[in-house]
Amino acid sequence: MEDHYEILAEILNWFDVIAIQEVNDNLAGLRAIESFLPSKYNLVFSDKGGNNERSAFVYDSDLINQLELVGEISVPPKDHAYIKLKGVTSKFTGFDRNPYLCSFQWKNETFILITIHSFSGGKSQSDMERRALEAYAVGRYADLRNGSKNAFSKNLIALGDFNITMIEKGDLVYEALIKRGLKLPEHSTKVYSNISNDSMYDQIAFLPSIKSKIVTHGVFDFDEVIFPELWQNSISDFKKYLRYYISDHRPMWMQLDL
Repeated sequence: MEDHYEILAEILNWFDVIAIQEVNDNLAGLRAIESFLPSKYNLVFSDKGGNNERSAFVYDSDLINQLELVGEISVPPKDHAYIKLKGVTSKFTGFDRNPYLCSFQWKNETFILITIHSFSGGKSQSDMERRALEAYAVGRYADLRNGSKNAFSKNLIALGDFNITMIEKGDLVYEALIKRGLKLPEHSTKVYSNISNDSMYDQIAFLPSIKSKIVTHGVFDFDEVIFPELWQNSISDFKKYLRYYISDHRPMWMQLDL
């Protein structure tokens, strides 16, 4: 297993701050990855949520300072009624895994990253509606904090696995996510974020003020460059191997000029 942790650490080492979802409640795996990272990389992570998962951030402490605000987005029961969408009959009852946020500083700019792993479920209408309501709740939070004079930072970025099937008009989850003003980057090339090449689950959503600060962005299709022998022998076995030992999602990245 150590070789696989080293590969994961190598990928993380290319970036300044990374949001990670589906971290096991047992931290042994995360600690193993940490052991292969340069000492300048620090960790901050949540307690377990749905499916016994944690969320985490890894950041280069030589470049990025972690600030005081760390927490989760939790909608009080009295506000559940505000999480509603036209045509959606399901009721919002809270997140399956509360979005985890952390504040950072680069030079003189502060920013808040919110890591998301939306309800997985299946393709039933009720499951789709549940994911859409969670996406809308994230967008609503960002919109409300952006309009608050007490907000810690107006540079809000929500990123992670929204379980969006397609970024297109008519997709219930996508339209819910952008309803309150969050934007998604315009992709010049269509590289799917899952190794099955059929979905755009992972996204980086930001407030309009961030758009002018984007230098470039993309999806790192790491599966094209590792284990080539396994790929040549059996595509099915290759994908199973990646899913278990590395990831069935590709990292989505963005370069900002703050």
